[in-house]
Formats: sequence, C-alpha cells, structure tokens
Amino acid sequence: MTSFAQVHAALTKRLLSKTAIAFALLLSSALASAEPFKVCWSIYVGWMPWGYSAEQKIIDKWAKKYGIEIQVTQINDYVESINQYTAGQFDACAMTNMDALTIPAAGGVDSTALIVGDFSNGNDAVILKGDNKTLKDIKGQNVNLVELSVSHYLLARALESVKLRESDVKVVNTSDADMVAVYGTKGVTAVTTWNPLVGEIMTQPHTTKVFDSAQIPGEIMDLFVVNTATLKKNPALGKALVGAWYEIMSTINAQDAKAIATRTAMAKASSTDLAGFDSQLKTTKMFYTPASAIEFAKSDALLATMKKVAEFSFAHGLLGDKAPDAATVGVEGPKGIYGNSKNVKLRFDTTYMQMAADNKL
Repeated sequence: MTSFAQVHAALTKRLLSKTAIAFALLLSSALASAEPFKVCWSIYVGWMPWGYSAEQKIIDKWAKKYGIEIQVTQINDYVESINQYTAGQFDACAMTNMDALTIPAAGGVDSTALIVGDFSNGNDAVILKGDNKTLKDIKGQNVNLVELSVSHYLLARALESVKLRESDVKVVNTSDADMVAVYGTKGVTAVTTWNPLVGEIMTQPHTTKVFDSAQIPGEIMDLFVVNTATLKKNPALGKALVGAWYEIMSTINAQDAKAIATRTAMAKASSTDLAGFDSQLKTTKMFYTPASAIEFAKSDALLATMKKVAEFSFAHGLLGDKAPDAATVGVEGPKGIYGNSKNVKLRFDTTYMQMAADNKL
C-alpha cells in the first residue's frame, strides 16, 4: 500500500518539475523577447575584427554563451557612427580617444573604454609636396585636413615639436573622401591624413612624409566604447564583446594559414589586399593580448595623454560652449582621474580585459 508520505513526495516532485519547466519557458521567452544589444564600427585597420566577428558569427557564439543577442552594424561615415552612439541608437561604438572625449563624453554621455585595441604608430601623417623636405618648411602653407579630427590634433603636436603654432599655417577643411584627389592638384602643398590615404598619397612623386604618429606614440588610441550605464546593468555584454575580440586577436598575429585567411578577409572588407592590410598593421601598435592592453591602460602616460587631448579640444571649442577649462570633463583611468572628479564621463576600465587575461570569460 502506498503511504501518504510517498504520495506527497510524488506530488511534490511533479509540482517541482512543472515549476522548473514553467520557469525555464519563462526565462527562454524573456531572453527571446529581450531587445538585442546594438554595436557599431567603421572601416579602419584596427576595427576590421568587428566586421569579421559578425561575418564569421564569432560574436553570435559569445553572445549565446551569455544568453544575450548582439547586432553588429558597419557605418560608413565614422563621425556619424559616434553621433548615433551618443544619441543612444547604439550601445557601443568603435572610436578614438579624442572623439570619445569630445563627442559622447563632452555631450554628457557617460562612456567606458571597454577595449583599448591599439594606437596609431605611423598610420597618421603630415605630408609635404615638392621641395619641402622638413616639417619646418610647412610654415606659411595651407594644410588640408579633416578639421577638428585626430589629423588636426596630429598637426598641432607636430607644429609644437618644431616650436611653431597653428597660426603659422592655415588649416583648410577637407573631407577624407577627397584628400587623395585634392593632393594631386597644383595648389595643394601640404596635407595631414590617415591610412590608407597616407599610403596612396606617398606613391605620388615629389612627396615627403615629415611627421607621423609614431613620433607621439600612444596619443591616438583606438577604442571600443560602451555606454557605462548599459555595461553596469548588463555585464554579460562586456564579457561577450571582450571574449569575441580576443578570440580574433589570438588568430591574426601569425603567419599560419588561419591567420592569413583571417587577415585576407579583413583586407577584402576594407577594399585592399593582404599586402596592403599588413602594411597598415605595421603602422598600428595592436594590443594582441589583453595583458598588453592592460599594461598600456595602467601606464602613467594614459592620463597625461588625455590631458594633452583635452587641452587641444578645449582650445578648439570641442568641449562645449560653456566649458570653463580643459578639465571640465573628468577622465578616469586605473591610476586616477584627470579633470573634474564630479563630472567623470569617460572611463578606461580594465575589468573585462583582465577577465580575458585570467581566462575567466
């Protein structure tokens, strides 16, 4: 005869089983109905892995691991991608340190540099035409560049290195899409731009590169920036993005078949060939390992660099009309804060890169 206790136990087990199934269905439904996280990027050698991660479904694999969905979108207009991120249309975006400071951070959007991917190590350059062979020869010339971009910053740092000022030249705002064609015209004698445009311009006769970003190492950084509030609320997003990034980083820095195939795919996506892509990588200091990125982020130079960037930005009105000084926006790094500690809007956080370094993703 079945005892009351046995019947009670059987009913309890059945109820628990049904409860577990119902909870699993509810969780599955919640995940299915959750809005996907949206991230964006634009064409640049250091950001091509994001397109590759979507194409090869590497990002999907990492998102699934953490029970989320991530949509990766390529935006052709770089500045527009940052504007859309700042407006809240994307949760994360690839951008430089200067643009992270002057667009979302200065605009009041608290942002976190989740990944420090690289810094320009020759990708950006000042180029002169004709008999002008040294940087000092630039004095008195018109300089074509994308005004208020990292090219403008590079020019300012270049002039500073030879004790010249911006008032010693005249900046001519020129779209990056027109730069190569403009350089070929008779009246243009000086440009400041970035790769792959630098490579194209340097193939023209009577052309001299007189300064490049290798002379200010670490100052033009390429980051993957995430909305801080979104990251705090959804740490799974940070884990999935960092996991996917370093999976790709572990494959491309070699000469085996897999690495070559990976770089070839990225080269094709950026409208060049493997040789062209590899030449751009040579002038980019990639942080292929999380440990190398962490070491860079924890260096004393990080906040010193951001101070220089902030001072340039303030002098050119990029921190807003009401900004009282260059320190108006706080920038937090592992070594402390530059600027207003009560208005921190840009954060270099190594937490997730450290997880990758410790194999805890």
